Amino acid sequence: MRDNLSLDQLRTFIAAVDEGSFSAAARKLNRVQSAVSDLVAKLEANIGVPLFDRSSRYPALTKEGTVLLADARSILAGVDAMRARAKGISSGIEAELSVVIDVMFPIASITEAAKAFRETFPGTPLRIYVEVLGGAYEPLLDRRASLGIVGPLPAMPASLRSERLAGIAMVMVAAANHPLAAYPGTIPSTALAKHVQLVLTDRSPLSEGQNFYVLSPFTWRLADLFAKRAFLLEGLGWGGMPRHAVEKDIEDGRLVVLSIEDIPAEGLLRPVSAVYPAASPPGPAGRWFIERLKGCVS
Repeated sequence: MRDNLSLDQLRTFIAAVDEGSFSAAARKLNRVQSAVSDLVAKLEANIGVPLFDRSSRYPALTKEGTVLLADARSILAGVDAMRARAKGISSGIEAELSVVIDVMFPIASITEAAKAFRETFPGTPLRIYVEVLGGAYEPLLDRRASLGIVGPLPAMPASLRSERLAGIAMVMVAAANHPLAAYPGTIPSTALAKHVQLVLTDRSPLSEGQNFYVLSPFTWRLADLFAKRAFLLEGLGWGGMPRHAVEKDIEDGRLVVLSIEDIPAEGLLRPVSAVYPAASPPGPAGRWFIERLKGCVS
C-alpha cells in the first residue's frame, strides 16, 4: 500500500498540539481551519491511530497521540538536522569534525571549545579521541581523525603539517611522604637516580626513543596519565605531570613540586601543535577549532 505519510501532516499535528486547537494552528500556519483538520485526519488514517479526541469543544490528545507526539517531534528534528548538515556541507563545512587530543592537553580547554563549537556549527558532529604521545598521531595517519592537538615527535611524518598552538606547563612532583619531597634544597641528579621515576609511555613506534626528562635509570612506565597520577599519590615514584592535572593535589599538599637541578623553578613548557594531513587541510569547522585553541596555555 502506498505510504502517504508526509512531513506536512506531522508539522500540522504538532502545531495543533502546541497551539491548543485546530483554528489556532491554522492561524499559525497561515491556512484555513479545514485544511488543518484534513491534514490531521489524513495522518490518523495513514497510521491507523486516533490522535485527538474530538468529543468536546477543543480536540484533546488521546493516549496514543501523546505517545506518538514525541515520535513526530523526533522525526522533524532529524529532518531539520539533516537539512542543516546538508546546507553546511554544500557551503564547504565538514560533515563531521574528528579530533585526536594528546592526553596532556587540558580537557577543560577542549570542553569549552566544544561548547562554543556546538553553538557555531550545530549541524556538524564532533568526534574526540584522547591518546598518549605518538599514539595521538596514528588516528591522523590512518584517517580516523582529520585534526590533532598533539605534542612533539622526534620526526614529523612527511604527510602531516603542523601549527604551534600552546605550551603545557609541566612540573616534577612526588607524594608528600616520598623521600624526595623532604630533600633539603635543589635535588641533584645523583639523588634522583636513587628513586623510581614514573614515566608516561605508549605502544606507538612513532614516539620510540622520545623521553621527556627521564632523569633516573630506574623507571616504571605507564600508558595512562591518570594511572600515573594515582601512582604518584601513592608514593610509588616521582615524575613529571601537566600542572593543570595536579594543581589541586599540590594546593592540598598531597603532591609536592620538586626543585630539581637544571630544571627551571617555574617548570618546563611542553609544546603542543595542531596537526593535520597536508593533503586535506582543515575546512571551516577545523580551522575554527584551531583558532579557538591558539594561545591556550595551562
